[in-house]
Amino acid sequence: MSKYYNAHRTRGVYESGSKTPFKLSRSKLELSLECARCFYIDRKLGVGRPPGFPFNLNSAVDTLLKKEFDAHRAAGTKHPLLEHYGVDCTPVAHEDLDAWRHNFTGVQHTHKPTNFLVFGAIDDLWVNGAGEYVVVDYKSTAKAEKIEALDKDWHGGYKRQMEIYQWLLRQKGYTVSDTGYFVYCNGVLDREAFDARLEFDVTLIPHEGKDDWVEGALMNAKELLEGGAIPEASPECDYCAYHVARNDVER
Repeated sequence: MSKYYNAHRTRGVYESGSKTPFKLSRSKLELSLECARCFYIDRKLGVGRPPGFPFNLNSAVDTLLKKEFDAHRAAGTKHPLLEHYGVDCTPVAHEDLDAWRHNFTGVQHTHKPTNFLVFGAIDDLWVNGAGEYVVVDYKSTAKAEKIEALDKDWHGGYKRQMEIYQWLLRQKGYTVSDTGYFVYCNGVLDREAFDARLEFDVTLIPHEGKDDWVEGALMNAKELLEGGAIPEASPECDYCAYHVARNDVER
């Protein structure tokens, strides 16, 4: 077994009957929706999907965007992107923002019906003219077409990601706008040369979040973890399809 799996086999495994709240990240809740089998094997049996390569360029964009919006947060000014789109929001200063942005803390809430400690790290938090908190998520890619809407099938995961953040903040007692925003940075591909710099077109995409699905998803995740058998794989799960195909050829 690889060093990765030796190190992670028993980390964060669910134990039935434990009184200690079980930490369930936003991404693991999403996994339960993607494939019940992968979720069960990961959180109950301790074997997760193979790790992907880190998206270092995306992380660099996120870091620079945070610095940029933080400068306006400190100055109490409006970012030019918000001015351009006519959005009545400003970056808000909150004493817990640093913790809410940190991957291993994030915004946390203990969901009593499941005893899950649900958490997720936000990218940014704004406040609108009505005094409501506005959840903001940064995205970056490089595509030929201009990105002005989240209209692809796989964008559903992005939307649920924002909605979980909205749900978490509401559980903590904050008034949160249904409207969140994606700051979407799209790498420009039609320049004559690289010249040691990458330019981006930045668009601001609103999303009207609906978090009424989160409660049901948490209850379903609890039911899966309490089950005594490995669930069926999702027909759309490439990981499970690969596992079946490999077993077939090895046999």
